[in-house]
Amino acid sequence: MGKLALAAKITHVPSMYLSELPGERKGSRQDAIDGHAEIGRRCRELGVDTIVVFDTHWLVNANYHINCGEHFKGLYTSNELPHFISNMSYEFPGNPKLGKLLAQVCNDWGVETLAHDRTTLAPEYGTLVPMRYMNQDQNFQVVSVSALCQAHYLNDSARLGWAMRRAVEDHYDGTVAFFASGSLSHRFAQNGLAPEFAFKIWSPFLEQLDREVVRMWEAGEWKAFCGMLPEYASKGHGEGFMHDTAMLLGALGWSEYTGKAEIITPYFGASGTGQMNALFPVLPVSGDAIPKAQASAAEGYTNINQRL
Repeated sequence: MGKLALAAKITHVPSMYLSELPGERKGSRQDAIDGHAEIGRRCRELGVDTIVVFDTHWLVNANYHINCGEHFKGLYTSNELPHFISNMSYEFPGNPKLGKLLAQVCNDWGVETLAHDRTTLAPEYGTLVPMRYMNQDQNFQVVSVSALCQAHYLNDSARLGWAMRRAVEDHYDGTVAFFASGSLSHRFAQNGLAPEFAFKIWSPFLEQLDREVVRMWEAGEWKAFCGMLPEYASKGHGEGFMHDTAMLLGALGWSEYTGKAEIITPYFGASGTGQMNALFPVLPVSGDAIPKAQASAAEGYTNINQRL
C-alpha cells in the first residue's frame, strides 16, 4: 500500500539557526543547512507526503510517544541553549491519521506506544530545526516520535522502527520518510570551553570512534555496527542513547540491512559533538528480519538502558 521512500540520519545542531543571524557565526553552518535542503529536495522528488522524525530532544520516561497533532505553529526558545535558539518561528501541518496508525501497529508488535493527536504539546528542536530548512513551504506533513528514551531497551526501539515501516507499507496510503534526528558522539564541551570547541570534537577518542562508524556505514558493515551499538551508545556518548539510530536501522532491517550510506553533509564537530547528514537506501527486507537480528544481537548485553 504505502511506501517508505527515504531514510536519513540528520543533524539538528542549534548553531544552524545562529548561522542565519547577524554576528560572528553567520554562515558558519551553511553546509549543514544545504544538506537539509538537499534531503528536502530528494523527499519532494520521491513524492513524500509525511516526514516522521525520531527526535532525540523529546525526553520520555515511560512508553514510546508520537506527537501527531493536526497543525503546529509557534515560537520556540530552547531551554537547553536559549542563547542559540531564541524565538524561532515554526509552522507545518501534522498527520494525525498516520500517527495513530503508527501507534496501533507498534502496539500490535508488542511495543507500547501512545499517539497524541489532540494535544498542546509542541515539537522539540530535533524536529523543528530540520523542518526549518526542509519544509519552509509546509509541503510535508510532520509526525514526531520520542527518541530520548530514559528507561527503554534499544531492541524495543529497533522493533518500533520495524513496526512503523510495516504500518506504512501495509496500511498507509501514501509515501513517507523516516529521519533519525541526532548526533553521533554527543559529549558537549565542558562548561567554559564551548567557544573553543565550537567546531571541534570533544576528544580524539570520540572523533576516531565516530569516523570509524561513518566508514562502517559507507561500507555497509551493518552486522558489525549493530553488534557494537550498545557500547557505542554508552562509551561514545551517543545522543539520546542512540535510540533514534536503533529506530532507523530497525525500519531498514537491522543487521540484515545491506545498503550503504550516502554522506550528504560530511562529519563535522559542533560544541564538542559529532554531526553529519546521511541517507540510507530503503531496500526490501523479509518480514522476520527484526526478530532474527535481535535474537542474534541479544547475547552478552544486559545493561538496562542499552541491551539489545
